[in-house]
Amino acid sequence: MKTYLETTKEVYKKAAETPDVGLCCTTTPIWQLPELDVPTIMLEMNYGCGSTVNPRDLINNPKILYVGVGGGMELLQFAYFSRQKNGVIGVDVVDEMLTASKNNFTEAEKLNPWFKSEFIQLKKGDALNLPVKDESIDVAAQNCLFNIFTKEDLKLALQEMYRVLKPYGRLVLSDPTSESEIPESLKNDEKLRALCLSGALSLEEYIKMITDAGFGTVEIRAKRPYRVLSPNHYETSVNIFIDSVEVCAIKDPMPEDGPCVFTGKTAIYFGDDELFDDKNGHTFLQNMPLAICDKTANALQKLNKLDIHISESTYFYDGGGCC
Repeated sequence: MKTYLETTKEVYKKAAETPDVGLCCTTTPIWQLPELDVPTIMLEMNYGCGSTVNPRDLINNPKILYVGVGGGMELLQFAYFSRQKNGVIGVDVVDEMLTASKNNFTEAEKLNPWFKSEFIQLKKGDALNLPVKDESIDVAAQNCLFNIFTKEDLKLALQEMYRVLKPYGRLVLSDPTSESEIPESLKNDEKLRALCLSGALSLEEYIKMITDAGFGTVEIRAKRPYRVLSPNHYETSVNIFIDSVEVCAIKDPMPEDGPCVFTGKTAIYFGDDELFDDKNGHTFLQNMPLAICDKTANALQKLNKLDIHISESTYFYDGGGCC
């Protein structure tokens, strides 16, 4: 019997040799940037469920690692911001995918005068044992890969990302998650897991695995509907709803009272004083919104102040805030 990793290699070997447009569905619009022209073949091989490219992560010439190269589109987008020899490292375990990406970079050079294939270093390697030195990477990313792993392998993959990141480096992820209970029969189906359909964890469990790896700050940047596993197509008695999330985890020191997880909550103080100090490091100006992490939201709720409004999670957090 094949393992799910062997099945995954077969699925993406075929997807490298013959582009499979319906394999995944990116829920985030493709970046439109000046002088960036993405080859059609890269768009057809965009095997992700969101985006891991964000300009605010990519300042000061970062060294970037991308695991699971796909058709090379996000590698090209990362190179747009890096533009240095070997500034971006792409790692994949499938030889055919590495070859396809390399060929696609040749097409990208024809369309983009600024781009050189040497900006990207492709390496054969495994997400569970990355061929990258300790603390050598500023931004690491993966798109719709980690959800394929079992919990045991996901733990290893996250530990590897943590290992290669510099202090305060960023891990940017896009994966399916699900609040529905997924039957064991679907979880154990190697093909469905390889297709990113049955390995989804709940968002809470997914975030906990990230923080358990040591990341002190986690930002949930986007959360969108992604797939429905329905009884008429899959072995389930109820509809299973799957979301696509985009997350950034920062390798900063773990706070004594636990990680800061931003889910898009905001606090607004509307009392009579000009400001409110919660005596826990946070100052709220009168009637000015402040993004807060869930930990701070819980602490404020325990104060039972009637002149502070705390919003529900939006799951769209774009920076700033209390921590």
